[in-house]
Amino acid sequence: MALVDFSLYLVTDRHQTGGRPLRDVVHAALRAGVRAVQLREKDLPARSLLALARDLAELARAYGARVFVNDRVDVCLASGSAGVHLPAAGLPASAARGLVGADRLIGRSAHSADEAVRAEESGADFIVLGPIFDTPSKRAFGPPIGLRELERARMQCRVPLFGIGGITRDRVRDVVKAGARGVAVVGSVMAAEDVERASRELLDALEG
Repeated sequence: MALVDFSLYLVTDRHQTGGRPLRDVVHAALRAGVRAVQLREKDLPARSLLALARDLAELARAYGARVFVNDRVDVCLASGSAGVHLPAAGLPASAARGLVGADRLIGRSAHSADEAVRAEESGADFIVLGPIFDTPSKRAFGPPIGLRELERARMQCRVPLFGIGGITRDRVRDVVKAGARGVAVVGSVMAAEDVERASRELLDALEG
């Protein structure tokens, strides 16, 4: 079984890059030390998504990093990506495991401690829980759940938890103190003017 050995989980959104190619933004984050990237481009046609997944997976391997494909187990397998990330209402992790095998990691999104527990029971290797704080990209999932819910999830789950939603460098310490292994971010890196610097600042905060 592969190990969850990263603390910063970068989630892509090419609509937040300010017109820069997604590959360039991901490349800058990898240069800074990011070692886990979730490819989450839900509006891309399958063929385009597969081509992008293959490209990013190859790029990530050059840095000793891993790419996780959001939702699409078929694209994960066809692209040689390191794992799949399942939405909270997506395919059960137990079913995904039968498809991806033991050597790929399975992440899962959860929006409450109870969902996190069910995700672990189903076989997820790590859980992205949130939104912890308010953020425009996560408002569709309801109001922020807060650090207390993260603490509650930590008391009940053994697999690594990553806090998502409104994560900034200044909030990293509180999220980790509440029990998270690390943080998952979108806009704070994707939309950053200096992607390498923003990534390094988050990584430094996590290491500190």
